[in-house]
This record gives sequence, structure tokens and C-alpha cells, in this order.
Amino acid sequence: MSEIFDAKAFLKTVTSQPGVYRMYDAGGTVIYVGKAKDLKKRLSSYFRSNLASRKTEALVAQIQHIDVTVTHTETEALLLEHNYIKLYQPRYNVLLRDDKSYPFIFLSGDTHPRLAMHRGAKHAKGEYFGPF
Repeated sequence: MSEIFDAKAFLKTVTSQPGVYRMYDAGGTVIYVGKAKDLKKRLSSYFRSNLASRKTEALVAQIQHIDVTVTHTETEALLLEHNYIKLYQPRYNVLLRDDKSYPFIFLSGDTHPRLAMHRGAKHAKGEYFGPF
């Protein structure tokens, strides 16, 4: 039987910078890939007693190891997350894996442009980069 993941010890080693994390099960398979603008805050949210959904509870129960890749920006984390999801096709990543519509990076045409991830029809005025 494998050891229980020590979340408390792991979280002490995590930075508050942006980045991407990969969660592994006991067999060494990537089961989830995520991104965060603050890795410590995001990863801590998985180990609170009041989790948002049963799906998240099931995910956390299977975690045996987590790898973290620190990035310079949130945008870099978004692109890396997408690449990892395509590479590993984790069972708990559904939205970026389904390929019914492809993700784009959207730069709004506002006076103060916003950068965001976009899926679906291109209705808003601005520039779209992708698909990824």
C-alpha cells in the first residue's frame, strides 16, 4: 500500500508565484493539471475540510504526488497548462480536453485591454490568438 500524501509538508515548500501543477495517483499517472497565479493559495484550497464538490474530494483522495512548475506570468502558466493537458490527458481535466471548441487567448479591444482565455464563438471585439 502506498503512503498517504503529506499535504501539510508539501504546502510548506510551495511558492506564491504563478505556475502549473500536476497531480499524480499511486500509479504515477497524471490525474489533474492546473494553473494558478498564486500556487500556494491554489494548492492549499484542495486540502481544506470544506471542498466544493464530490469530484474534487475524489481527486484529492487519489493524490500521491504533486509536481510544480513556476512560470513568470499567468499567461505563460495558461499556455503551459494547455500543453500539459494535451500531453497527459488527465481524467479530471474535462474543459480543455474535449476539443469541441478550441481555447484561444483573447486580448480585448477596450481602452485598457484585458487578457483572457476564450472558448467558443468570437463575438467580442478584440484580437484572438490560437487555437491552442
